[in-house]
Amino acid sequence: MQLNLQISGSGTPLIIIHGLFGTSLNWSGQVKALAEHFTVYAVDLRNHGRSPHTDSISYPEMADDIIELMDQQGLSSAHILGHSMGGKVAMQLAMNHPERVAKLIIVDIAPVAYPNHHNAVFKGLNAVDLARIKSRSEADQQLSQQVPELAVRQFLLTNLYRNEAKQFAWRMNLSALESGYDNISQAPTGEPFDKPVLFIKGENSNYITSAYRTQILALFPQADYRIIQGAGHWPHAEKPTLFTKLVLNYLTQ
Repeated sequence: MQLNLQISGSGTPLIIIHGLFGTSLNWSGQVKALAEHFTVYAVDLRNHGRSPHTDSISYPEMADDIIELMDQQGLSSAHILGHSMGGKVAMQLAMNHPERVAKLIIVDIAPVAYPNHHNAVFKGLNAVDLARIKSRSEADQQLSQQVPELAVRQFLLTNLYRNEAKQFAWRMNLSALESGYDNISQAPTGEPFDKPVLFIKGENSNYITSAYRTQILALFPQADYRIIQGAGHWPHAEKPTLFTKLVLNYLTQ
């Protein structure tokens, strides 16, 4: 599979993997900062952004997609940074192919199964009348019936575009994400990854809690932790300067 890819900078390769409903473009600010030190490969996962649509989606498949990308780019190994669902992809990749990972950074996610908490998002996205809306503001108004948080709607609406027929459409493969959500909510599984790993948590997020410490250490015995104060689930967007500093300190130490 040929994933959509943005390459910036020079130096040691660093692959950045976005989360559910995201794209490589969500990371533009971080890419610009990190490209001063690394060759940054910002990817769109399958069924996201401008990457191919498939009927299936799972962590083994997405991890294999990244390995295929590395092979295409001639990368024997790279630093891997993944956020949320992309963090689970990064964990699966590290457990399946430890020799391909130099250092691993996992942003605000744990190797556990989470309960379904995107029902309202799927309901809201499906309720947007793509054939009839005339503007992004109309889409936002319709989405707000299920998704009251403005910041979340703004993030979701980065997926909205006009197709060749000049109709609004979603870049993501919404039906595949919804039908494959049980796989997305699951934990990545495999042999423990016995290399350095940094887990970065947003202070106000509940995606990583002390209850998950046992599972984290069972699979990532060399795990280290940093908490970004005042941030939620998107610490790279909410506290970008501090986030960049943490990443640089870890990857260059």
